[in-house]
Amino acid sequence: MTKLIIQIPCYNEEETLGATLAALPRQLPGIDCIEWLVIDDGSRDRTVAVAKASGVHHIVRLPHNQGLARAFMAGLEAALRAGADIIVNTDADNQYCAEDIPALIQPILQGEVDIVIGARPIWQTKHFSPIKKLLQNLGSWVVRLASNTDIPDAPSGFRAYSRRAALQINVFNRYTYTLETIIQAGQKGIAMTSVPIRTNYVARPSRLVKSIPSYVQRSILTIFRIFMIYQPMRFFVLLGSIPFGLGFLLGTRWLIFLLMGAERTRIPSLILAAILILIGVQIWIFGLVADLMAANRKLVEDIQQRMRRLDLDPPPQASPQVVSKGREARPTGQRRRMRSLYIEDDPLDTPFND
Repeated sequence: MTKLIIQIPCYNEEETLGATLAALPRQLPGIDCIEWLVIDDGSRDRTVAVAKASGVHHIVRLPHNQGLARAFMAGLEAALRAGADIIVNTDADNQYCAEDIPALIQPILQGEVDIVIGARPIWQTKHFSPIKKLLQNLGSWVVRLASNTDIPDAPSGFRAYSRRAALQINVFNRYTYTLETIIQAGQKGIAMTSVPIRTNYVARPSRLVKSIPSYVQRSILTIFRIFMIYQPMRFFVLLGSIPFGLGFLLGTRWLIFLLMGAERTRIPSLILAAILILIGVQIWIFGLVADLMAANRKLVEDIQQRMRRLDLDPPPQASPQVVSKGREARPTGQRRRMRSLYIEDDPLDTPFND
């Protein structure tokens, strides 16, 4: 039995949530059960009442507004606890065409990938300003560079996750989850792809883009933070190369004048060159330390993933059976779980079956 849960993060979406829910499918080929999940991110309007009236199966209520990324992760956790095999995330403003959900989940149903991102026609979307279109493409390019993927529309919130992928996702950014989850999946080797999707006309402006300057500032900070977390060595090497290169050029200039026998000593230039070179080397050292911390973070994430899998996918209980005479009696299911935990090459990809 394959269960699909469609989750919708909401914050004061009373006006648009009803239309979004009405467009969602109730039956799909290859899916045995479809359920809807709404995450109320501290809404102050009738969002929850609209969700209940529309027949939503699960409602997660956050005590106060915590941001889109926190709401997304709360929904992901609730969907996993509800037994979802596939999780589709969409927006409450009805921006994405719900009729494209079958195309979105098809690669996961076929076992080809674990994450599918819906690629919008950004340059053809009329309600996007030219600056927003440019920033959307810039953000996608940075994500492709940091994640070694070819996702054309990284900021898209219309996406599908398999259960295995959802168990491995972590989000540190409170502003948005879209860029970070793709980079994280690329770093972890989770197979992903994108499919073209359609969009509906959105009457209200985006909640994330309150103003163009604010959006630009947040986007730049998000991009820098992503590089620092997931590509620390590359980030600090590039950053340290700037002062090191300037110091090297100044030092070379001073050396040329010295060999030419110039009368002026140019000591200030030599001091400045030495300072710039030292700054560059120190930044490289920071990069080395950050890379070691990133390796430690990956180990912590692996432990967290194992704990999450044990918590959300508890192994079935088996009746005790004696193995053989002369050995300690131990439940057969427990022996097999121990083999799965300690003998398999990749226990995370092996279900705990008795």
